[in-house]
This record gives sequence, C-alpha cells and structure tokens, in this order.
Amino acid sequence: QVQLVESGGGLVQPGGSLRLSCAASGFTFSRYVMRWYRQTPGKEREFVAHITGDGTITSYTDSVKGRFTISRDNAKNTVYLQMNSLKPEDTAVYYCNILLLGGNYWGQGTQVTVSS
Repeated sequence: QVQLVESGGGLVQPGGSLRLSCAASGFTFSRYVMRWYRQTPGKEREFVAHITGDGTITSYTDSVKGRFTISRDNAKNTVYLQMNSLKPEDTAVYYCNILLLGGNYWGQGTQVTVSS
C-alpha cells in the first residue's frame, strides 16, 4: 500500500528557510522519480521539483531555481525539499508525488506560509 507523508511546513518570514520531508512506503523507493508540487487555494497544483531514483537528475520550476534543492535518502525512503530565501509567493500547501503503474499518489500536504 503506497503511502506518502509530508512534514516540515510552518510559518516563516521572507528570506527564511524550511526543509520539507516526505516519508514514503509501499513501493521500491529507489526505482522511482519523486516530485514536489504546491497548491494555493483557487489555483492549479503547480510542479515544483523532481528527482530521479538515483538522485542524479533534478529539475525545478523557474520560480524556485537557485533557492530550492530537492534531494533524497534512499536508505530512509525519504525525499526532501530544502527551501531557502523564501518569498511570500512561495506560500502554498506542498505535496509529495509519485506516478506508479497503479496511479498517481499524493501525500496529505504540508502548509508553508511565508509572511512578515
């Protein structure tokens, strides 16, 4: 049974940092691409970052390049999103995602609020 559990969100000031975690279970973690998305109420869910199973290839949406870093620890079945230099426009619920043969799976999300 696939399970994704995000954590690490919270309230931070502009310019601050957070590290999000996504703990995964129910599949062979190291074989799969993991992704982070985010969503603000009233807007479409937006791709943020991805990382290949071995961690060698990453990509980011333009608005977070140079500020966010995705990584993974396959021994812990966990993917991370390090978010630096946070801006108010980064405020959203952040979701961990994996596409498997059986479907598209999401965690419950973790709220990130960037505000003075």
